[in-house]
Amino acid sequence: MITLSLAEIAEVVGGRMHDIPDASAEVTGPVVRDSREAGPGSLFVAFVGERVDGHDFAAQVVETGAVAVLGSRPVGVPAIVVDDVQAALGALARHVVHRLGTTLVALTGSAGKTSTKDLIAQVLRRKAPTVFTPGSMNNEVGLPLTALTATDETKFLVLEMGARGIGHIRYLCELTPPRIGLVLNVGSAHIGEFGGREQIARAKGELVEALPPAEQGGTAVLNADDPLVRAMASRTKAKVLLFGESDEADVRAENVRLTDTGQPSFSLHTPSGASDVTMRLYGEHHVSNALAAAAVAHELGMSADEIATALSEAGSLSRWRMEVTERPDGVTVVNDAYNANPESMKAALRALVAMGRGRRTWAVLGKMAELGDEALAEHDAVGRLAVRLNVSKLVAVGGREAQWLQLGAYNEGSWGEESVHVSDAQAAVDLLRSELRPGDVVLVKASRSVGLESVASALLETGAEGEVAAR
Repeated sequence: MITLSLAEIAEVVGGRMHDIPDASAEVTGPVVRDSREAGPGSLFVAFVGERVDGHDFAAQVVETGAVAVLGSRPVGVPAIVVDDVQAALGALARHVVHRLGTTLVALTGSAGKTSTKDLIAQVLRRKAPTVFTPGSMNNEVGLPLTALTATDETKFLVLEMGARGIGHIRYLCELTPPRIGLVLNVGSAHIGEFGGREQIARAKGELVEALPPAEQGGTAVLNADDPLVRAMASRTKAKVLLFGESDEADVRAENVRLTDTGQPSFSLHTPSGASDVTMRLYGEHHVSNALAAAAVAHELGMSADEIATALSEAGSLSRWRMEVTERPDGVTVVNDAYNANPESMKAALRALVAMGRGRRTWAVLGKMAELGDEALAEHDAVGRLAVRLNVSKLVAVGGREAQWLQLGAYNEGSWGEESVHVSDAQAAVDLLRSELRPGDVVLVKASRSVGLESVASALLETGAEGEVAAR
């Protein structure tokens, strides 16, 4: 974070200083909410959670070098006390972003946010110092904490924005006003919470509504292949830049194919030229993510060749997202267990099939959460797709939704041992340990709450007869 005195911080957040002997003392280190991350020069933000009260760690963090605590009550050590800690954190982020004047890129969408954010960051940091959201810290707390890691050297700030309802993205944009806003897609993720795709589109479109007008540099980057996203052009005064495989897209892909290992290759076309891309990531769905990143980079002055080189060299920065590891015995484990929705599940299955040409393929799948009334139909559809794609083995893990997955496969024509339902992750591990053969490819995917990453971890431990080679 930029250096600020405690007096400045108290003024910005409307707080009261307690037990502060020197108001000119400066915060020179990070702003953190985890006491284990506190260190010399830091500011510790004390939240009251369901199980843990951050205020209880106040003395500890000051002993480790924190300058002060930002909390909701005095704690006997230097503290800035406010009525609403979350609001104060947001106000501090807004102040710092305004002071810095960095170019802020915000993105949202139903699927692919984190992967695309990671791509944008890897492309832009070739041009100038870039700060970006770690993992999926995309809510009212994670976003301002990320923004507060920016310094005077930061040229680009790339922020992922999530939403659980109408108004959430509008609030995040008020904290960190973007100049460039990217909307990836409107899909089925969280459809049960929102109440329909139209409501999801309404919420995601708050990002383009928050952009400055075109004459002030505002740019809305929209998916030309998604009608609900493309329609958001009417909701913004910013310049509109379209990406996709549509002929009408300003930044588009041509000659899209997957390599023998399941990695996308395509010709990238931008208004400034064209160049070829072969990605290190797995799955055709990354083409759209790459085009989105390319559109942002183009808007910020990078050439087609620069963008293509960066995209071709970019890797996965976030865990459990198409994380491909090959065991010494040749079994390949694809850990995509961080989260799941119908769109990402189908994309992962297609990637599995592409990667497994000539090999046995296993889809170890679990529940897709928050689908509301569409849950049965969507799980059934995924099970059916696994059969249509000729996945060798489907292992449906868990309760009712997993049973729907297996039933969809059965009704599509999978019977015998081609698809099976097991009760939990351990049962899946036991099955796979007994039946996997060298050369098999295993995809593990479900919503985060299912915890199927434990299956991938167990399979890699099983095969770790020597050093595991990660691709």
